[in-house]
Amino acid sequence: MAYIDQVIANPKTGQSIRFIQTSRDTRGRLLEMESTYNPHSTEPVAHYHPQQDEAFTVLAGALTVRINGTLTALKAGDTLHIPKNTIHSMWNNGDQPAVVNWQVRPALNTEFLLESGMRLASDGKTKADGTPPLLQAVVLVHQFRNEYRLAKPPYAVQRLLFPILAAIGRLLGYRATYEKYNQEQPGVMKVLE
Repeated sequence: MAYIDQVIANPKTGQSIRFIQTSRDTRGRLLEMESTYNPHSTEPVAHYHPQQDEAFTVLAGALTVRINGTLTALKAGDTLHIPKNTIHSMWNNGDQPAVVNWQVRPALNTEFLLESGMRLASDGKTKADGTPPLLQAVVLVHQFRNEYRLAKPPYAVQRLLFPILAAIGRLLGYRATYEKYNQEQPGVMKVLE
């Protein structure tokens, strides 16, 4: 479970995230992070958030953003609002690290998705580009479909196929969250709900 100032990183993509405000801190209204992108990172898979709006402020460096197929360059001081259901991807095409304040409203379970994805990469359980293998990816995407959806294949196809593929993935031991990846803040007792 994410906590203030916790840092998670994907060593394969070079992206890191520091949690500023978590879902627990804001009663689910906001997840605020500071994300750092390494220079010359690669474009991630296009996706959208069906129930969440995102806001980005570039603090340092520059980002390239593809929104509904259109490229936009952002520099330090620029802000960008991405409404729910807007297909996008974001990466650093520049020569310097890019640092971004990233806000997600409402928070939903986004921090669990981010923790699982980045820690799978840290454990060497992803491909060279930092993405999980197919069945692990489907288990994640299916579990977190309220937070994150792929732009392709069409969502109607995902609704038909992903439950079946996710069930196969779970039978093979893949999970959307792993207890060892979602630990409480050190020194804080976990509260049972």
